[in-house]
Amino acid sequence: MSLTFYYAPMSTAGITDLVLEELGVPCERVKVDIRAGGSHQPEFLQLNPNGKVPLIVHDGMPIWESAAITMYLGEVFGVDRNLYPATGPRRGEAMKWIVWTNVTFGDAAFRLMRNTSEWTPAEQHNAKAADAAKADIFNCLRILDEGLSGRQFLLGTYTLADAHLNSFVDWLRHMQMDLSPYAHLNAWSERCKARPAYVRVAARS
Repeated sequence: MSLTFYYAPMSTAGITDLVLEELGVPCERVKVDIRAGGSHQPEFLQLNPNGKVPLIVHDGMPIWESAAITMYLGEVFGVDRNLYPATGPRRGEAMKWIVWTNVTFGDAAFRLMRNTSEWTPAEQHNAKAADAAKADIFNCLRILDEGLSGRQFLLGTYTLADAHLNSFVDWLRHMQMDLSPYAHLNAWSERCKARPAYVRVAARS
């Protein structure tokens, strides 16, 4: 078995980093310098024509998009480790939260970044679009907070869905979003952050 993980600091590859750490799967780690154009070099584009991280190559098969990577690694390595549900409704629930993170929640967060961050030229920022994105983010936070009511973790017990979504919530904290109104979310996040795998990844970040 060969597994190569292409990553960059301060990117959504942090999600995959935590998933791999939780699974304890050995891999070759390849750091990609995004700012220097490393993800647009011909050899990288042959593996991921999108020119983005994260990317894994498992036994010669390139797999991109962090949600797809989490679900794939969960199916291949996570079921026996009790970190990903077997086929059935509970797996559907895990997939629901993972994809929601990247599609609904992620879209709102990326719209906010595009209209406020230094990664986008200031003349392209749109204040009204940023306000709309913030409103959508807070609605997603409400949905997550309500979904965690009465639960220790998203599916009751900890799974890779928690690793995936909490990593994204960490990014919102880095963006200085106010998460204080969401008691269930914050308690859940602290439980996720107490896991040994999270502590190890945070220590090397």
